[in-house]
Amino acid sequence: MTMQKREPVNQAGVSEQASRAGNRVDSDGEDGRQSAAMTTVKVGEHLKWAPIPAHPGLYHREIADAAEADRLGVRASSVLWERIDVGGAVLPHYHSVAEIIHITKGQVRLLCNGAWRTYRAGDTFHVPAGVVHSVRNDDIAPTEQISIFLPSEPNVPKNAFFDTILVDVPLEER
Repeated sequence: MTMQKREPVNQAGVSEQASRAGNRVDSDGEDGRQSAAMTTVKVGEHLKWAPIPAHPGLYHREIADAAEADRLGVRASSVLWERIDVGGAVLPHYHSVAEIIHITKGQVRLLCNGAWRTYRAGDTFHVPAGVVHSVRNDDIAPTEQISIFLPSEPNVPKNAFFDTILVDVPLEER
């Protein structure tokens, strides 16, 4: 990880360079997308669990949708916080996108490369586009997972680890 010093920001949190370039926080860019210069927050307790009717006992809270990814300037279809009730399952299926599934609570069975295997909280699955997979609750309580759906396409630019740029802002005192 590279640590760099960042240029000063104005009161709205926009760097002086971005401000000079016309990237205002309160306006849309040339392509109609809202500037990603402000942090937004979705408070978990306000997100309602919505059923996914095609899958028994599966509920989700959408953490980020495609429009929010567009505002951030990233390629993503959706990020879901999912709950699988006891006896519930994400039935066998595949997507036109890649999926990363991170188990955050409980024990599940994953249909992985044609075989069912048991996994637990802390385990992560990387599922390429077009690959059949399924997850079912294998616990005595509901399980939870974060599912990240990412566009999959040929000739993708090479990815790299991110930079972190420290800024001179004092930490809040307790």
